[in-house]
Amino acid sequence: MTLRNYLQILEQAKQLVTVHKPISKHLALSGLLKALEPAPVLCEQVLASKFPVMGNLLCTKEAFANYLDIPVKAIIPRMISAIEAPSAPERVSSAPCQAVVIDQPNLDDLPILFHCEGDGGNYISSGVMIAGHPRYGQNMDFHRCMQFSKTEMAVRVVQGRNFDAFLRDLGQVDVAICIGVAPNILVAGATSVQIGVDELGIANALAPFQVVPARASNLLIPAEAEFVLEGTVYRDRRHAEGPFVDLTETQDTIRQEPVLVVKCITHREDAIWHALLPGGLEHKLLMGMPREPTIFREVNRVVQCLDVHINPGGSSWLHAIVQIRKRTPDDGLKAIHAAHQGHSSCKHIFVVDEDIDIYDPLAVEWALATRFQADRDLVWLGRERGSSLDPSAEPTTHATCKVGFDLTAPIDLARKTFVKVPFPQVDPGQYDVG
Repeated sequence: MTLRNYLQILEQAKQLVTVHKPISKHLALSGLLKALEPAPVLCEQVLASKFPVMGNLLCTKEAFANYLDIPVKAIIPRMISAIEAPSAPERVSSAPCQAVVIDQPNLDDLPILFHCEGDGGNYISSGVMIAGHPRYGQNMDFHRCMQFSKTEMAVRVVQGRNFDAFLRDLGQVDVAICIGVAPNILVAGATSVQIGVDELGIANALAPFQVVPARASNLLIPAEAEFVLEGTVYRDRRHAEGPFVDLTETQDTIRQEPVLVVKCITHREDAIWHALLPGGLEHKLLMGMPREPTIFREVNRVVQCLDVHINPGGSSWLHAIVQIRKRTPDDGLKAIHAAHQGHSSCKHIFVVDEDIDIYDPLAVEWALATRFQADRDLVWLGRERGSSLDPSAEPTTHATCKVGFDLTAPIDLARKTFVKVPFPQVDPGQYDVG
């Protein structure tokens, strides 16, 4: 299913909120997206740009499950299968994403949003960046890009990622930033896989699509993308990047980052810009959900894992809730250590029994209140490098304290004292309740 098909389905189901009045890309549009979360939004008129803007497309797991036409519980198995067995997309020679070609680009013509007071500039946060390497092939991931001229952007490159390795090795890398792509491509772009694995293959295994050669390089790009910005990122050309509101909804710092020079822009005839709200629910979903399969696989190696939720309350990055079927007394402990291996940036890990709804914060807190003793069930994982997204971590080393919470009940005969007793099921209508 293409992004356009998905938008049509949302509109037919009356789930798409359409904004008819003109709105500014400077602060107002991001504020509106936040006010309307989690509803998908289409702004038909954006001041100083001829392109409409869509946002809040994937704010919930239910939205992604509906896109794939599967239950929410099936997301993790589907993603594991796609990661383990990627498949190459069909290649075509012409595509809607190249209907309009602009060889003398001006980024000011695009509805690149200025999101929050204090931001360093207008930011592209929704673009999946495709890059190539002569040895490793293609890589696709997200890098926020801050505009500072009509053709230049500062690109936030996190050390240790695959694109960082490309840039360190080659010095300059041709890239294609694809904006307005289908949910399967967005999710695949957010996964973390070994260098040499093309995430487009993961996206195709989730839902088949077509790719087309880029115009200014030999990269393969999604044929149905709304916009493609082609250019070169230079390792040794630097520009200030930031401040910027990140996943934790706190302001990230200013850094000197590599410069992207945009050399060509292509787009569909009636292109729609995709805005991804920084720190919003869509951002959180795309960051957290792709880490759940890696945790699931690690935990399932040592105990029976039923589900994983990297929840928004933990900024969809720093917390993980793991549901297991407990069979031996130390299964909770095993699950905590395995989950730590599955997502090294995770700061707090909560392991619960199968009767706890991991999507209900009150249920998880109830398990903490009734099944947890800190001197017995708190697992110290050490003080080590955590996430740069955590404002409480050490500023330079990002060192943080990591712990696990075993919220599972004992498996002996006393277990019955840890189970909620259900009330009788009664239909209030039978008793003339008014």
